[in-house]
Amino acid sequence: MKYVGVIGYPLKHSLSPAFQQAALDHLGLDIRYEAWETPPDRLAARVERLRAPDHLGANVTIPHKEAVIPLLDEMDELARRTGAVNTIVNRQGRLHGYNTDVGGFLRALRQDAAFDPAGRRVLVAGAGGAGRAVAVGLIETGASSITFIDLVSSRATRLVEDLRPIAGGTQLNALPATRVSWETAAAACQLLINCTPVGLAGTPEEKESPVPTDVIPESALVFDLVYRPQETVLMAAARRRGARVLGGLHMLVYQGAASFQMWTGCEAPVDVMFAAARRALGLPPMAIKGSED
Repeated sequence: MKYVGVIGYPLKHSLSPAFQQAALDHLGLDIRYEAWETPPDRLAARVERLRAPDHLGANVTIPHKEAVIPLLDEMDELARRTGAVNTIVNRQGRLHGYNTDVGGFLRALRQDAAFDPAGRRVLVAGAGGAGRAVAVGLIETGASSITFIDLVSSRATRLVEDLRPIAGGTQLNALPATRVSWETAAAACQLLINCTPVGLAGTPEEKESPVPTDVIPESALVFDLVYRPQETVLMAAARRRGARVLGGLHMLVYQGAASFQMWTGCEAPVDVMFAAARRALGLPPMAIKGSED
């Protein structure tokens, strides 16, 4: 028996064990995917255990994506650019760090929303770790401009400064979270992305939108990285205004599928993963293609 798991704190709402184990079982692999809830003071010990021969690696989630970096032996260039690791692979006792969030985000955009970010104007709500990963993906694909708005305006400014060395031809902007900022940035955007936890089920902000809903442009694609509930307040408002929407379950499963292939060397059965994730969320089975689920 081999082991792999997800490291985070807390973990009670993680979907990864459900859809990763379903994929492993579907392929008949003798591998167990576990939830390893790990407070910060036990992170080093948890990561060290990944070096054992019976451990293939791990996913890493909040709040450890940055903290694990000094504990690893190697890190790929994409993880360096994002400053975050969400996948660890054990290769003969050496731990390699990767970031599959970027690829998962881009695959969801292209495959499920038929949206190519090249040459597009993007508005990003939130300048934390998710915002950084999204921005790296957008820069790599040649987005025309990215505007960040964060409740902590200094965080948006700092992210823009950090990204400038790799921005290439992508224009980067940071605006304060004011009504004028939202109106101006939203009017010009073709893709609006929520990289904040606002709208997440079970939180005080579940019934809120990270963006003033009346500024959502009807011609834009609205991508909410929140995946619980299936339709957030932001997504519902975007639909009412005639905009297309995409939920966060797509990115979650695709980043997990990339991790799965790294650990096992097998192509991930993505349809099985989506079905298991939907069951875990209490959602009915349905087709994944398109931007309506």
